Amino acid sequence: MKKRLPLFLGVCACLLITAGAYRWTSRLMDSVYAYRSLLHDAPPAPGEPLGTPLTRRVVFVLIDALREDTSLKPEVMPFLNDLRSRGARATIHSRPPSYSQPGYSTLLTGAWPDVSDGPTINLDYAEIPTWTQDDLISAVKRAGRKAAVSGYYWFERLIPQAAVDASFYTPGEDAAAGRTVVDAALPWLEANDHLFTLIHIDQVDYAGHHEGGPADPHWDAAARRADDLLAEIAANLDLSKDTLFVASDHGQIDRGGHGGQDPITLVEPWVLAGAGVKPGSYGDVAQVDVAPTLAALLGVNIPASAQGRTRTEMLTLTPRQTAAIERAATVQQAALAQNYAQAIGRPVTVQPGGEAVAATQAAIDAARAARLRTERLPRILLALVLAVAPAVLLFLRRGRTVAWLLAGAVLAVALFHLRYAVLAGRTYSLSSVTSSDDLIAFVAVTGLLTFTVSWVVTAFPLRTFQGGPGRAASLTIALTLVTVYLLALPILWSYALNGLFVTWALPEFGSLFLALISGVQVLAVAVGGLILCGVVALIAWPISRRGAQRIAQS
Repeated sequence: MKKRLPLFLGVCACLLITAGAYRWTSRLMDSVYAYRSLLHDAPPAPGEPLGTPLTRRVVFVLIDALREDTSLKPEVMPFLNDLRSRGARATIHSRPPSYSQPGYSTLLTGAWPDVSDGPTINLDYAEIPTWTQDDLISAVKRAGRKAAVSGYYWFERLIPQAAVDASFYTPGEDAAAGRTVVDAALPWLEANDHLFTLIHIDQVDYAGHHEGGPADPHWDAAARRADDLLAEIAANLDLSKDTLFVASDHGQIDRGGHGGQDPITLVEPWVLAGAGVKPGSYGDVAQVDVAPTLAALLGVNIPASAQGRTRTEMLTLTPRQTAAIERAATVQQAALAQNYAQAIGRPVTVQPGGEAVAATQAAIDAARAARLRTERLPRILLALVLAVAPAVLLFLRRGRTVAWLLAGAVLAVALFHLRYAVLAGRTYSLSSVTSSDDLIAFVAVTGLLTFTVSWVVTAFPLRTFQGGPGRAASLTIALTLVTVYLLALPILWSYALNGLFVTWALPEFGSLFLALISGVQVLAVAVGGLILCGVVALIAWPISRRGAQRIAQS
């Protein structure tokens, strides 16, 4: 009975690991989808309009997923590059998650994803929440002017529709949908009734997802069609009186896809041309700078939760207008800091002097970092204990068997990453996730296959089938638990940084993704270990019986 106790405990451990891995990975993804801003229930109140618009109207053409490198190709986007040469040009830097819904939210609220209250990951249409934070279109409405939106139907859910005076929404994403979106907007441009018009062209993103990604010729073809539509839009504007702004929400990785922390998904073009604009090259800007800068052109209030700068250096402002914008930004940032401090439960101490936005955002970042440090310290200590204790146990039990068990576990992990990153070409980010079902199925099947291979390879040096079914099952469970230990290390690292689940702060997405795929592997390996435990016992039993018979006969 005593000999069977370790095997019994190992089987129980595998069962608990299976249940725990399933529960944790499910709740982790649920917490990412459910994340809402700390300011969800306490949005700052909008301030006063900035004054007289610098332009007759602003038309914002949002070309979904357009990478900056694609936008710079004159043979692909000749009109955009001509417009760039005549306007204010810059490189937008965004933050993960590089999905469309958080990108749209940042562009129109001026707040990063942890503040904007937009979704963290693209949600199904019926589940998309409406922004609780102030946005550019609502600011236009409060100023007594009109706004229009033509684009993908996600905007119908995100934007408070009471602020929209004319709209067209489509569930289509391809070239035909782009044509209908522009056709719907052209009459508004001809009528000139709207101070602000958002036109969303989605076919570049569609090419990335469904036509081979940016490395495929279909991508450049989609970008060229988008450029033709942009030229058609501009033909209905008088850029001596009107202003045209072109940007994107995110990029895509070469194989197609976005959502993660991949650098190529976090840079986008900024092209601003027409009335109120000083042409020139302005280097790097932040995605949160879009809404405050367009607010200055429109003469409306800076969106109340905005975390970006009004790029006054790009605008034809008088010293008096510049001073008025700076005063408004100071008031807006002070209100944001106060609300954020109440929401986070920590003081936001803004250092005197300096530019209001930079000083306030530095103080907000410091308050956030201070709370994270306080919460991370006990998690780091616990993670270290959980990581070191099994290593110490393995060291104390060191020997030939433990060495081969470790070798088998390392082989299983190495083979998984060989198939994942090298053979399948996937990235360690959300950008490679076409759907949650696809990710789970790929990782689980790959994890099970690679663990099975490592089990077969180590069965020979461990002599798994010699010594009876009990020993064979025990060695299989031991290999399972050692492999689970190695897979748990990225999970412990993510736990130390992010906690078990996403709560008040958005996670560090690189470590979170590694933890997620490790959790799915743990589930697959634990289940696989239990199955192999039964299989190996069935194989070892007749072998050991024949061996016993030969001994008895001799």
